[in-house]
Amino acid sequence: MLRYLIEKEFKQLKRNKFLPRLILIFPCMMMLVMPWAATLEIENLRIAIIDNDQSPSSQRLVHQIEASRYFKLTGLPTNYDKGIATIEKDQADVLLEIPQGFEKEQVNGRPASTLIAVNAVNGSKGSLGSAYLTQILSPQSSASIRYQFNPHLNYKVFMVPALMTMVLVMLCGFLPALNVVGEKEAGTIEQINVTPVSRFTFTLAKLLPYWLVGFIVLNLCILLAWLVYGITPKGNIGAIYLATLIFVLVVSGLGLVISNHSATMQQAMFVMWFCMLVFILMSGLFTPISSMPRWAQYITYANPLRYFMEIMRMVYLKGSSITDIIPQLGTLTVFATVLNSWAIYSYKKQQ
Repeated sequence: MLRYLIEKEFKQLKRNKFLPRLILIFPCMMMLVMPWAATLEIENLRIAIIDNDQSPSSQRLVHQIEASRYFKLTGLPTNYDKGIATIEKDQADVLLEIPQGFEKEQVNGRPASTLIAVNAVNGSKGSLGSAYLTQILSPQSSASIRYQFNPHLNYKVFMVPALMTMVLVMLCGFLPALNVVGEKEAGTIEQINVTPVSRFTFTLAKLLPYWLVGFIVLNLCILLAWLVYGITPKGNIGAIYLATLIFVLVVSGLGLVISNHSATMQQAMFVMWFCMLVFILMSGLFTPISSMPRWAQYITYANPLRYFMEIMRMVYLKGSSITDIIPQLGTLTVFATVLNSWAIYSYKKQQ
């Protein structure tokens, strides 16, 4: 009976011309577009510079800023009022004023003061822009900085492993959520209810196809990360497959729970989207969990995406092994057990 149900699920996937295309197209779109769009790097900041010194040193500073990929020189106003006007008219994001005696102070070995005015309507853009400019203005020191795990500070190295998590969630979570409720609306669920199929067998038959979908999607994402971005796991790739095996159980179990408790497909989609939105925003995908308020950090402990995202970044960036990710695997196993037990119990089989 289990074999028959599994064959039925695969036949349903095959008959639906949209789903096989979605399974292939969605990961490609996410992996090829999102790493370029979802980035916290700020480039081409518009800067206006007031050079009151007009010395070789100040000119070198202007050329150094202009040569940086983070800034784009848009104007050389003659005074502060005109410089502020460029920010007010949205013609510049940053204003730098170099005072008279700039070169003289440097020759005498004293730090030359400069004025930086930043458009802080976008707080992140303003703070990063001032930080970039401060680094250019700061004098050279003897300190040696080494960036561990991401030596080139490439934001894609940080984002790509996390995006794989999003792809698995969207496909292996939404598809099971729409599966059972879709059969309810079509009336085919009644044919299963009158057969001697146990709740466990029914739930297992619903989960197995999405295991396969999850591993197809994961392999496609790993291939695209290597071909397009040159990003490969630094650690044991077997750890990724083991974590994916458990994580797909978690999200598909959640989808089945929502589907069992939903009467219509619209209701299932709304509830699943609400859960996924909260999970993604509180998973550490874009902002570190440590920067969240204390109460929000406690909530993230109930977020399965947090643990799988930690695993992906640990294996990809730090080179972690299965031993290093045991705490996260243990927590995901608890989530999988609870959600799938709930899915089995919540399936109402009518005799």
